[in-house]
Formats: sequence, C-alpha cells, structure tokens
Amino acid sequence: MADFTAEVFQNEFLPDGGTDVHAIVRVTSTGASTATASSGTTDPGSAAEVILIDTSGSMGRRGVQAAGEAAKAALAEIVDGTLFSIVSGNGTAQIVYPYSHQGALVPMSGHTRGEANRAIEGLRANGGTAMGTWLTLARQIFETVPHVTKRHAILLTDGVNEGETPASLQAAVASCVGAFQCDCRGVGDQWRVDEVRGIASALLGTVDLIPAPEEMAAEFEAMMRASMSRGIANSELRVWVPQGAELLFVKQVSPTLEDLTSRRTVVNPLTGAYPTGAWSDESRDYHVAVRLPARTLGQEQLAARVQFSLGGDPVAQALVKAKWSNDDSLTTRIDPAVAAYTGQAELATVIQEGLAAKAAGQDDVATAKLGRAVQLADATGNDEMTTRLKKVVEIDDADTGTVRLKKSASKIDEMSLDTASTKTSRVRR
Repeated sequence: MADFTAEVFQNEFLPDGGTDVHAIVRVTSTGASTATASSGTTDPGSAAEVILIDTSGSMGRRGVQAAGEAAKAALAEIVDGTLFSIVSGNGTAQIVYPYSHQGALVPMSGHTRGEANRAIEGLRANGGTAMGTWLTLARQIFETVPHVTKRHAILLTDGVNEGETPASLQAAVASCVGAFQCDCRGVGDQWRVDEVRGIASALLGTVDLIPAPEEMAAEFEAMMRASMSRGIANSELRVWVPQGAELLFVKQVSPTLEDLTSRRTVVNPLTGAYPTGAWSDESRDYHVAVRLPARTLGQEQLAARVQFSLGGDPVAQALVKAKWSNDDSLTTRIDPAVAAYTGQAELATVIQEGLAAKAAGQDDVATAKLGRAVQLADATGNDEMTTRLKKVVEIDDADTGTVRLKKSASKIDEMSLDTASTKTSRVRR
C-alpha cells in the first residue's frame, strides 16, 4: 500500500509590513511502485500505454529501423495485462498494432508482444511531420478505455512539426491535457526543443535528447520501465490559502521545473487543485508562494495548507506558516531550499534565453545570458550544468560570469544544454 508524507522548508518570520511567504513542500511516496512490476503481471485494464513512432521521410530507413528496435525494447518492459497500442506518425497517424479487428488497445501477453514486434518490422519512412495528429489519435485510443486512470504515451520525433499550423498543434495538445501523460524524445539535431518541450510540459511528461538512432532502444527501455513502476495515477496537490490572501504561484521545482499555477482547478473558493501525474517511490519538491495582508508584530497566521490528494482524498499534509517579528536575525534569513530552487529556476531561464539569442545571431545577449548561467551554476555547485555549459562557452571567470561563445559548439551540445535546463539538483535538508 502506498504511503505519502509531506514536509515544509521555509522561514516563517516576516518583518513589520512583510507580506510574501515562500515555502518548499516536499512530498515523498513509498510503496507506490506497482507490485505487479516484480510479479510480471497486472490486472487487465489497470494501465494503458501508447507508443508514437515518427515514421516521416526524414527518419530514413536507418532511423525507422532503429525506432522499431526501440519500440521493441519498450514492449519488452510492458507488464503482461497492460493495455497497449503502437502508432505510426508522419503527416497523418495510424494504428500499426493492434490490428483493426482487435480494437484500439489489447492486453500485453507473450502472443500480442510477438504480433506487435512483427507489425513494427513493417514500418517505412515516408511523408511529413504532424505531431498534433499523432497526439489526437493517442487521445482517441485512450478514450476507448475511460475506466483506466493510468494512461501513458511515449512520443518520438526527429524533426520540426511542419505538417500543420502551430495553432493546430497547440489545440491538439490542449485536447490531450488530463487525458494521458506523455514522455517525449527527439532524436538527432533537426527537431525543436521548445516545440517538443511544450508537448511534454502540457502532458506532465519529460523531454530529452537522443543524440543518435542507436541510442533510442536504451532510452525507450528506461522510459517504459519507469512508467511500469508508477502505481499511483489519480493524484493532485491541493493548496488552501486564507480569506484575503493571494496565491502567487505553485511550481514543481524537483526533479524538474514545471509551473503548475495556470493548471489550477477550483475545489472551493479558497482551495485549488494542481495535477501531479503518476507516482512511483520518489520525492518531489514544490515551491508555494503566498501574499498575505500585513499583520502587526507578534501576530501569527497559517499562510497555506498544502495537501497531497489521491482520488480527492487527502493522504498527506504540510502547513506553511507566517509570524511577524522585529528581529532582523530572524526575518532576513532566506531558507536555503527556497534560495537554491529560486536560483535553479533563474538558471533554466537564462540558459533558454541565451540559446535563443545565439540562434537569432544576438551574440552580445547570448554571451550575457550564458555568462549569468555559468555564474549561477558555479554558485550552486551544479557541476553537471557547468560541464554542459563548457561545451557551448569558454569560461574565463565563473565568479563574474565572464564567458566567450564557442565557435565550435555543435548543435547537439546546445540542444543537450537546452533539454537539461529544466532538470534540477535535489536540495537536501
């Protein structure tokens, strides 16, 4: 049985006239991984998986063949009994498996896995790229099993979405919000990180770069194994603030950065719910910011009640508090976790803005932004991000953020830095 706990990192002391309260809420789950992952079977219909494979002409024979091997690797990780489907996507989308007479989804078994592997071998590269149609078909597939709450897709692409307008893609993505989660991967250097990240972000998934086709199988295997380990699906973060207070934002800050503020659904006038997607045994950190009416010195107030909810029932709770004081030694302290995650959020922003400026030929802006990124990575001890930045800029002085753009930086290195920008380092207590 899954167990959830919640704890708060914050400085609850505010100065005279102070209004803004910031807190990091850490939610930790144990026992959430599906017991079926070890037993090798699951209740038929308790989970569904759709694999969306790019078969556009740009993939070529080598790319499609490698994508097929990757799909087979993913199929090998799907627990027997899980419903699944495979979709081929180019300028349109079609179900490759199951065969038309079997429906949109079939339970995984030794027999259906074998049939699916054979169906994959018939994939060929042809046509353009219209990811909105792929996502729409995935949604329609999942809609055939409304009783299934754990719905997950993998989307692979190698190119830019040119077969439909940006508005069409955005509409398709919007129609899929809440219908399923989607992990997205781009292979090679001809796809757009911001475009694919937009899909993954909206659908509570991850985005990453696969540098070469030969690396797809290992990545697909890992993604599907992770999906199979998630045993809790119908979850949300509920945040209550008192009358007269303003909830400034709710953001996931670990393991990746994700602004959840706009995804609020109303529970009651003082409480909003924010989707968190499926869980395995893990911890995630959320940054909650609340603006309160100023109180007099010595007063205390509950600034927010944060609950982790399953199926509408709270299973863990954390309290964010506020206390007004004239003791500068208390009110001027910034909680280390709040400070660290604020810095990592800025790091992601300046990396993305710097790379965009570089692509636009605005070298001065790019140098300044990426220099700030180097400074932030160095100050927070983020060695992994510093290593990635070194592939794009020459670092003259990390303390001051003095850098020079590398003329020899490859597009793959820039895309790798971009996709990694929203991954954060866990802040320890």
